[in-house]
Amino acid sequence: MQAAGKLLASTFAEVEKHLDHGVSGSDIDSVAETFIRAHGGEPAFKGYRGFPATVCFSPNNGVVHGIPGNTKLQDGDIISLDIGVKIHGFFADAARTYGVGQISSEKQRLIDVTKRSLDLGIERCVVGAPMGDMCSAIQKEVEGAGYSVVRDLVGHGIGSSLHEEPVVPNFGTAGDGPVLKEGYVLAIEPMVNVGGYQLKLLADEWGYVTMDGTLSAHFEDTVAITADGPLVLTR
Repeated sequence: MQAAGKLLASTFAEVEKHLDHGVSGSDIDSVAETFIRAHGGEPAFKGYRGFPATVCFSPNNGVVHGIPGNTKLQDGDIISLDIGVKIHGFFADAARTYGVGQISSEKQRLIDVTKRSLDLGIERCVVGAPMGDMCSAIQKEVEGAGYSVVRDLVGHGIGSSLHEEPVVPNFGTAGDGPVLKEGYVLAIEPMVNVGGYQLKLLADEWGYVTMDGTLSAHFEDTVAITADGPLVLTR
């Protein structure tokens, strides 16, 4: 899983070089798939339950699972990318939200808060801690900034399968939930909306967008629970 995480981090670094005005979702998808395969990995999402691409491409009010197509990025957009990698039979999963060109201070704040909520959640991924401590930390950071955390979609365990138990919400009560054990690996992924947390499923039955049309951001890392604390595999 460390190998998968390292390759995924490198994939994001490669993709970042191409996020510019006029670049399409299909362009980004091609860059990611080519890079992953050239380095001995497999795209984890392509073909998974019929998903047609390597990258989930969700601009602006897109939340997650957007299918990359011919829509081109514009200066001022924000774009959430979710990518998974399989290597040696094990998976890693991560997401990042980027600004394209010059973005507004509002959009930058949304990105910063979402990233910070993930970091705060990861800090609480210690052996013996109830999962609710992590979930609550994410929710408090998001709602304290005046945003909402998506409820209908959650993180997950990950290992020899892309999605495993346990379910990993981005909201909850400190002290509640299953106790984290050494050897657990979790894909923690706050999805944060400027407006309400309600979602709408697009006609392609894959992409989710905000119900009220407001902006959304998404950050995710694959995190191992170890005796020495959380080990982030995807950075």
